[in-house]
Amino acid sequence: MFIHLDQAVRRWCAVIFVGVCLEYNGLAQASLTWQEIRDRFQATNPTLRALEIGIDESKAQEITAYLRPNPDFTLGTDGTQIAPYRGVWRPFSGTQVSTTGSYLHERQHKRELRLESAQKGTAVAESQLEDQKRTLLFNLRTAFVQTLQQKAVLALARDNLSYYDRLLGISRDRFNAGDISRVDLDRLELQRVQYESDVLTAEVNLRTAKIQLLTLLNDRTPVEQFDVTGLFDFSEEVMPLGEFRKIALENRPDLKAAMQSIDKAETDHKLAVSNGSTDPTFSAWLTHNPSFNNPFDNNTLGASVSIPLRIFDRNQGEKLRTQEDITRNERLRDASQAQVYSDVDSAYATLNSNLNLLRPYKGRYLPQAVRVRETISFAYQNGGASLLDFLQAQQDYRTTQLNYLNLIGSFLTAVSQLNLAVGREVIQ
Repeated sequence: MFIHLDQAVRRWCAVIFVGVCLEYNGLAQASLTWQEIRDRFQATNPTLRALEIGIDESKAQEITAYLRPNPDFTLGTDGTQIAPYRGVWRPFSGTQVSTTGSYLHERQHKRELRLESAQKGTAVAESQLEDQKRTLLFNLRTAFVQTLQQKAVLALARDNLSYYDRLLGISRDRFNAGDISRVDLDRLELQRVQYESDVLTAEVNLRTAKIQLLTLLNDRTPVEQFDVTGLFDFSEEVMPLGEFRKIALENRPDLKAAMQSIDKAETDHKLAVSNGSTDPTFSAWLTHNPSFNNPFDNNTLGASVSIPLRIFDRNQGEKLRTQEDITRNERLRDASQAQVYSDVDSAYATLNSNLNLLRPYKGRYLPQAVRVRETISFAYQNGGASLLDFLQAQQDYRTTQLNYLNLIGSFLTAVSQLNLAVGREVIQ
C-alpha cells in the first residue's frame, strides 16, 4: 500500500514538473514586439546607460559652477625671543599673535553666469544624448527588421523545400511507373540540394540576426529561446516630402543641440566680459601684542581692501574667443540644418524607389510566378512540359519570391532611415 502511494506521488510530481517546464519554455520563447524590444533596449543597453551617466556628470558641474569662493584664514606669530636678554630668557613674553581672514567678492554676476552657462551645457548634452539615442535606435530597428526578414526567408525556404518534396514524390511514382527516365529523376533529386541549402543558409542568417539583436539588448538569453514578431510588409501611404522636412526641423536633436550651443556661446561671452571686471578682496585681522605700553590693551583690530589693478590683463583674449565662438556655432547650426534637409531628401528618395519596385512585384510579378509554377508543374506531371521548363519555373518562382522579401526588407530599412532623418518614428 505504501509502495503504491509512493509511486503515485512520484508520478504526480513528474507530471507537475513537466508542466512547469513546458510553461517556462513557452514563456521564454514568447515573441517580442518592436515596442517591447525598444523598451528593453532603453532599460538595458550599456552604451545608453553610460551616456545617461554623462548627463548626471554635467548636472554635477552646475553645482561646482555656482559655488562661492572660499574665505582664507591665516594664523601668524612674531616677536618670540630666541636668546636670553641680560641673563633673563622669557621667550614668549613678547610674542605677538595675529589671525587674519579674507574673502574675494565676485562682481558683475559671475556666479550666476557660470551657473547659467553650466545649465545650458547640460541642455546641449541632453540634446546630444537624444541624438546618439536616435542613432542607436536606428541600429536596433535595423537589426529587428533583419530578424523579421530572415524569418520570412526561412519560412519561404521551408515552404519551397516542402513543395519540391511533394513534387519529387510524384516524380518517383512516375519513375516507378515508367513515365520518366532515371536521368530525369536524378536531376530532380540533385536540384533538391539547392532548396535544402537555402533552408540551412536561412537558419544561419536568422540566428546571426538574433545574436546581433541580443547584443544590442545586452541580453544573455539563448538564441533558441528568443524570438520577435512584427508586420513584415510595406505600406503605400507616405506623407509628402514637405511634411517630413517640417517634422525634422522640429524634432532633430542634433539641430536642437546646435541652436542651444549658440545660446550657450552667448552666455559664455557675457561671462568672459564679467570675468574682465575687478574683484576686491576684503580682509580683517585681530592681533595680540603684549609689547604695547598700555598693559590693559594688548589686542588690536585691522582691516583692508585689496583691489587688483587690471591694467594689462582685462581678459581680452577670452572675450574675443567667445565672440568668435558665437559665429562658429551659428555656422555649425546652418550646416546642421542643411544636413537635415539632405538626410530627409535622401531617405525619402530611397523609400519611394523601393515602393516603385514593390508595387509591380505585389500586383503582377508574384501572381505571375505562382501561376507559371503551378501551370508548368501540372504540365510536367502530365507529360506536357520538359524537365528543363519545370526546373526553370521552380527557379523563377524561388527567385521572384526571394527578391520580393528582400525588397520588403529594403523598404523597412528605408523607413528606419527616414525615421532617423526625421528624428522620431513617423512610419511604423
